[in-house]
Amino acid sequence: MRIVPIADLDLPGLADYSRLTDVALRRVSEPAGGLYIAESSKVITRALAAGHRPRSLLVQEQWLPDVAPLLADWPDVPVYVGAPYLLEKLTGYNLHRGALAAMHRPALAPAAELIRDARRIVILEDIVDHTNVGAIFRAVAGLGADAVLITPRCADPLYRRSVRVSMGTVLQVPWTRLPEWDEAAPLLRNAGFHLAALALADDAVTLDRFAAAPPERLALILGTEGDGLSTRALAAADTVVTIPMLHGVDSLNVASASAVALWALRG
Repeated sequence: MRIVPIADLDLPGLADYSRLTDVALRRVSEPAGGLYIAESSKVITRALAAGHRPRSLLVQEQWLPDVAPLLADWPDVPVYVGAPYLLEKLTGYNLHRGALAAMHRPALAPAAELIRDARRIVILEDIVDHTNVGAIFRAVAGLGADAVLITPRCADPLYRRSVRVSMGTVLQVPWTRLPEWDEAAPLLRNAGFHLAALALADDAVTLDRFAAAPPERLALILGTEGDGLSTRALAAADTVVTIPMLHGVDSLNVASASAVALWALRG
């Protein structure tokens, strides 16, 4: 393990961690070279287990014993070590989870390759809240879907907040980006998937009825917060499915809805 003590904040390798506000992190996580930030030993462990390559780590000294075993196969990766006040000044927040890693992004697989052997997949259309994206990935991992496909304008699953909320499951669940619906719908249908849109509609089928005899290959489509699914997504769907609600509530948060639907369709 190559330990680099932090005496000041001008070391070139520290630029990946500088002022990790939401706006700044988007620039850090999506540079031309392709990086994302993994936070906590648990998430870093999952990233490495998924075959992702670390570029560097940033830790408080007391966390070194937890980090050392993780880098057994990466002896040349720099581990920047500093006092808590220095790390907070660098990142812009209290590094209470003890460790960050700048990770190289893996190349995304083509959608056709990712769904080839899948039976249950989840499609996220234009969901922009990183917390919701992370929570949906956690539901997918825990309730048994095979992959997640996201539309071109959907939030980045490898954004730090998404990774954290998902408890690192975005690093376990296979995912990739879809093309626009005029290409995506034929791709999915030719692969044998039934497209079920989770939405409110007069002709919608209730979830319990739909789950009583689900299609063998199913793509569950979830829409953006507020506006829901686009007209293009609804037009592409074979079935519109709704979760029956009580007391005048018309719908659930999209992450909650994903968990309810995946549990009902767990097979």
